[in-house]
Amino acid sequence: MPTVPGLRSPYIKVGRLVYFGRMLDKIRLHAVAALPVKDYVANLSKGFDGRCCNFLRVKYDDLKAQTLAGSKNDEQLLAWAFETGGARTDEECETWSGFMMKRGWRDSGAEILAQRIRESALEGKPIMTMFDYLDFDEGRDPVAEKAWQV
Repeated sequence: MPTVPGLRSPYIKVGRLVYFGRMLDKIRLHAVAALPVKDYVANLSKGFDGRCCNFLRVKYDDLKAQTLAGSKNDEQLLAWAFETGGARTDEECETWSGFMMKRGWRDSGAEILAQRIRESALEGKPIMTMFDYLDFDEGRDPVAEKAWQV
C-alpha cells in the first residue's frame, strides 16, 4: 500500500483505544478523495473498522456522520461513541486494545497476515501482527519505534 499523508499508525491511541484515530483518519481522507480507492475504500466500515464500531456499540455510518460534521475533535468523537454506545471500563479498553495490537499473532488471523506479507513482499521484516504489517506496508517501522509502547 502507498504511504498516505494524514493516516496514522493503528498503534496510536485516542484516549484509551488503539486504532480509533486511524479509523477517523480514513473517514476524513475518504471524504476529500485522499484515501487510495484500491487499497482502502472497499474495507471502510469492515474489518478493523467494524470491530472498533462493534466494541463501541455504535454504527459506522453514525460515527462517520459525526466525524464529517467537523465540530468534534478525536477525543470528543470518542466521548460521543461512549455516550452513544455505553461507557467502557479501563479493563475493557485495555483488553480490546491488547487484542487488536496482537491480531494475527498465533490466532485465526495468522494465515491472512502471512498472505499479506507475501503479497507486499515484506518477508524480511519483523512483522508479528496486523498492526505491524499495516505500519511496515505504509512505510513506518513500528519495531524500531516500539509503537506498542507509545
